[in-house]
Amino acid sequence: MKKLSSSEIRQMYLDFFHEKGHTIVPSASLVPQDDSTLLWINSGVATMKKYFDGSVVPDNPRMTSSQKSIRTNDIENVGRTARHHTLFEMLGNFSVGDYFKKEAIAWAWELLTSPKWFGWDPEKLYMTVYPKDTDAAKFWEATGVAPDHIVKVEDNFWDIGQGPSGPDSEIFYDRGEAFNNLAEDDPENYPGGENERYLEVWNIVFSQFNHTPENTYEPLPRKNIDTGMGLERVVSIFQNAPTNFETDLFLPIIRKTEALSETGKKYGDNAQDDVSFKVIADHARAITFAISDGALPSNEGRGYVIRRLIRRAIVHGQKLGLNQAFLDQLVPIVGEIMQSHYPDVLKNADYIEKIVSSEESRFNETLNDGLTLLNNLIADTKAAKQDTLPGVDAFKLYDTYGFPFELTKEYASDEGLKVDEAGFEVEMKAQRDRARNARSNAKSMGVQRGLLIDIKTPSEYVGYDELTDVHGDLKDIIVDEKLVDEVQKGTAEMIFSKTPFYAEMGGQVADRGVILDADGNTVANVTDVQNAPNKQHLHTVEVLKPMHKDQTYTLNVDLAFHAKVEKNHTATHLLDQALRDVLGEHTQQAGSLVEPDYLRFDFTHFGQVTAAEIAKVEQIVNDKIWAALPVSAIQTDQETGHKMGAIAVFTQKYGKIVRVVSIGDYSIEFDGGTHVNNSSELGLFKIVSESGVGAGVRRIEAVTSKEAFELLSQEEGWLKTIAAQVKAPQLKDTTDRVSQLQADLKAEQQKTAALESKLAKQQAGAIFEQVDDVNGTTLIAQQVQVSGMDQLRQMSDTWQAKHYSDVLVLGTVIGEKVNLLVAVSDDKVKAGLKAGDLIKAIAPKVGGGGGGRPNLAQAGGKKPEGLPAALKAAHEWLNEQ
Repeated sequence: MKKLSSSEIRQMYLDFFHEKGHTIVPSASLVPQDDSTLLWINSGVATMKKYFDGSVVPDNPRMTSSQKSIRTNDIENVGRTARHHTLFEMLGNFSVGDYFKKEAIAWAWELLTSPKWFGWDPEKLYMTVYPKDTDAAKFWEATGVAPDHIVKVEDNFWDIGQGPSGPDSEIFYDRGEAFNNLAEDDPENYPGGENERYLEVWNIVFSQFNHTPENTYEPLPRKNIDTGMGLERVVSIFQNAPTNFETDLFLPIIRKTEALSETGKKYGDNAQDDVSFKVIADHARAITFAISDGALPSNEGRGYVIRRLIRRAIVHGQKLGLNQAFLDQLVPIVGEIMQSHYPDVLKNADYIEKIVSSEESRFNETLNDGLTLLNNLIADTKAAKQDTLPGVDAFKLYDTYGFPFELTKEYASDEGLKVDEAGFEVEMKAQRDRARNARSNAKSMGVQRGLLIDIKTPSEYVGYDELTDVHGDLKDIIVDEKLVDEVQKGTAEMIFSKTPFYAEMGGQVADRGVILDADGNTVANVTDVQNAPNKQHLHTVEVLKPMHKDQTYTLNVDLAFHAKVEKNHTATHLLDQALRDVLGEHTQQAGSLVEPDYLRFDFTHFGQVTAAEIAKVEQIVNDKIWAALPVSAIQTDQETGHKMGAIAVFTQKYGKIVRVVSIGDYSIEFDGGTHVNNSSELGLFKIVSESGVGAGVRRIEAVTSKEAFELLSQEEGWLKTIAAQVKAPQLKDTTDRVSQLQADLKAEQQKTAALESKLAKQQAGAIFEQVDDVNGTTLIAQQVQVSGMDQLRQMSDTWQAKHYSDVLVLGTVIGEKVNLLVAVSDDKVKAGLKAGDLIKAIAPKVGGGGGGRPNLAQAGGKKPEGLPAALKAAHEWLNEQ
């Protein structure tokens, strides 16, 4: 067999299908765009949904890609099996309504067996087919596959719910008897069974049905091909590696990990250490790519996945003697391995290392807290004479402190204990359900809309230059999913030969306006415009008077609406560049919305944005507005655009011909939207708010022009009101007056606190003399008049210093609320009395609950009338001990 590197194999696959007329599609970001059903891009087809569901018709119906993907549904298997990964690459070739089974099968066989390409031994290849798919079996036989190498498997039907579906054919490579882990007569010992000998390398899906909302399967208007070949698996075959981890995709990471180990551990010395080496190598790849694509560690969503992977890798690192930060040093290794196809990873290495290093430092602190909690849990379990750690506590260690479940089991086993795995799985399932439900309202893939796919009527957009008095022929009228020749009234969709109406795209909302007939009468209002699958502008209109196909109409955009949107769109470009100037080049656009009244801009950033940084960004944008920079746009090819320095939004894909929008020499971006002619038209820019909206994603909302002036006027009004209230002679004196009032208030609060403390001490002198003996324990239980919990704690400090009794119970009423405090002496704590137990027993009397340490606990309640009963309950509880 040929000796090929992973880079050569990947490129060979893409080159093969490029020769077959496929467009090579760059790998999309791991962070899904406009798809709330996915946490990560998890396959090659995930990036092709819009083509398969018919919402967009591709420029070329034949496409091929090597798509980076992340799956974490079975993360516990990573490192323990030969092929489980969190990050992997899926090689794929796709046909959208073009070639089908015959060509897909013939080309698959050619790629795998031709000496020019993979050159694999045909005798080592086996194919599975859906039993009812006789065509697939026939086409495999036609390529020369022996009938006994074609296996019928009932499960070979690809269906993810509503949307395209169909039978599939899987290809297996026979690695030989040396890899067989089953007995000869084992029922799983066949191509397609659960075994190590026959390795699945490719799956070809024949997407030919629409799985409808009514749960029926209808023939697709356009049949599709969707394939997936795992690069890591294919590389393991070429490089004769026992598992995916002994390939050039992972071994350099493993070797670097060996070099960093303080105990000199080596990969291959023992199975347990090998698991840790594999986990670290796998997770380092996933972490690096995820952060490179804009995701950041956090406590939710994608950020939680990254944080969990980092923590899991660190724990396994400690098993190998990596007691100092090490993950950040693996980032450039990952970048070097993947540089040929993913150059941005190495380019962003410094930024990624910084984030990983920061997260490592945070977890090293948390790790100690988690170990303390685990040790306490083990001690409590033993003290209770139990042999099993509760599953809910094991999940808390996993969820809050990032402890892998297997690590908790190992620690417990060392102490002769087990872990309630069933209880842990209940908590895990609840967490998965919560995550799934958060995305359940969105469809996984739409049903193909055949009517729009078939409409190829030419339609020219002229809105960059013309906005009114545009004469367009009405070419298509759609009502209730049917083409009609006329419409009398109501809602309809229309395509014109020429239109000035901008179709919603790139965050910019669609134009609105009116349609006039030949006599100048308004016959319809345009309420929305979207891009049809074949890239025409599809107008949603409210028809007021009869309209007829092939008649010429005058289309007028609402100029006031359009102008306000343009100003805000130009402002987003200035804001984008200003954020890069202030926060750093790592900042990337993560979404935007351009409305007539405001703009919203999401961007990636690790950490908070300070008030000073916001002010600086705002000042830069206004400076560029007042500099009256010319705004221009040209159409060119992508390469020329990049040479011009144009910024490409990483979440968007661009065609061969792109539009480059420049604002002076300050901002240059790929963009298809509409803009003002000069930055001065914006007048004024004002940031309304800045906040975090997700894992490593910040959001700015802002206004321009009239709305910015109105906001400043409103804020000035508020300031004048405050100035009058604080009696400031002039507006400029307001801050000084507020500062003086705050200082005066603080001085009065200090006086009040001193008086309250004095009063508390006076009360303490009286109540500490009222000591009861309850079942051999001295108790002080009293209601006092103080301002809150701080004074109760002061009284407990005095009680503790003087040892007035064994137990102290204090309560105070503040308005409609109650505060309770319980303190227990150290001697009584050692004897088994706990303040937390006592507070839990008496707090319900005041309609509340609480807790705390064994020697001090507190609670709050909403039933002041229950305080006497709570104090009495303290006597009763002690009497029962």
